[in-house]
Amino acid sequence: MSELPDHEPTGVEAVDRVLAEVAALADAPVPEHVAVFERAHEQLRRALDARPDAPGDHRGA
Repeated sequence: MSELPDHEPTGVEAVDRVLAEVAALADAPVPEHVAVFERAHEQLRRALDARPDAPGDHRGA
């Protein structure tokens, strides 16, 4: 199996942590992938919701 390249850091700690967890799936059994992807989706959704200063976000304006 070829080694996957490391992901490029985003500068957002919560997102970088999720990317590292997903990257670690390369060594995990396939049945574990679903739970990791579901958790990653939830964590990324929370990270996006927690960034009211993100460009293009006009909630409350």
